[in-house]
Amino acid sequence: MLLRRVISKVLSLLGLSPRGMSRSELLSELDTLKVLSAQQLIRDYREGKRFENIHEAEFRVFSQWGDDGIIQYLLTALDVPDSSFVEFGIKHYRESNTRFLLLNNNWRGLLMDGDPVYIEELKQDQIYWKYEISAGSHFITIENVNALLEQYGFVNEIGLLHIDIDGNEFHIWQAIQVARPVLLILEYNSVFGPDLEVTVPYRPDFDRTRAHHSNLYYGASLAALVALSQKKGYAFVGCNSNGNNAYFVLREKLPPSIKELGVKEGYVQSKFRESRGSDGELTFLTGRNRRTEIGHLPLLDLRSGEVRPVRELYER
Repeated sequence: MLLRRVISKVLSLLGLSPRGMSRSELLSELDTLKVLSAQQLIRDYREGKRFENIHEAEFRVFSQWGDDGIIQYLLTALDVPDSSFVEFGIKHYRESNTRFLLLNNNWRGLLMDGDPVYIEELKQDQIYWKYEISAGSHFITIENVNALLEQYGFVNEIGLLHIDIDGNEFHIWQAIQVARPVLLILEYNSVFGPDLEVTVPYRPDFDRTRAHHSNLYYGASLAALVALSQKKGYAFVGCNSNGNNAYFVLREKLPPSIKELGVKEGYVQSKFRESRGSDGELTFLTGRNRRTEIGHLPLLDLRSGEVRPVRELYER
């Protein structure tokens, strides 16, 4: 009820009548207003405004952080013949890195999440019939990812791929063979720093919260994702300023206006304090204290092939 009152108030202030509108209709109107709010920034990008760092292009419409702006900025500079995206790990899809792309650019998309509740929620949203969306409840693994992409028809060159599944990002990206995104977004774990190429060992049922109560043990280091992506023909172009998403461009599509970066040049340490204690309460750990909290847990060192505890890898 609070959300409905807030939306109604916003629409009333803008001279629109929210009376008699359903919650879905109210949210749809709010989405329209939010999309309109970013139009001048996008026009600036289309007219050739360029930045030294992709952080400077950030703005937030539906993304949790500033990724909406980064995506729009990069797409104005890229040759993307196929206006399609794939996003693994959508949750409620109200706060997502592809929702603005869908509503503003009218791309077609494939959305997946391991929780069927989120997919059913998406199918009740007006965007599900207004736009060309495929959606499925699947727990993504290295064993099924290629078959799923083929099943839904997102193969060969696609516009954008975003992998944010809080765990097996490295392994899933390594396994993908049937799709070549022009723009690639991978979630990285900044707790693992900029130097080592490490990832959590692969488990098809990996769950971040079950793996460790702190929610800090998941994913891969930026260096690991950059090395893998370079092998697959991608250039690393930076991270968002919040330090959780890394951006890559298919090397053959990289324009002169977008600079390729080294890992240390582009690494951003996250500042959000999401760690939790064994009781489930936030503990607000920062800096190296986050790595200490998970020091006993195993990581795969991709350079040596060894699996060693976090503390041993970072003490060497």
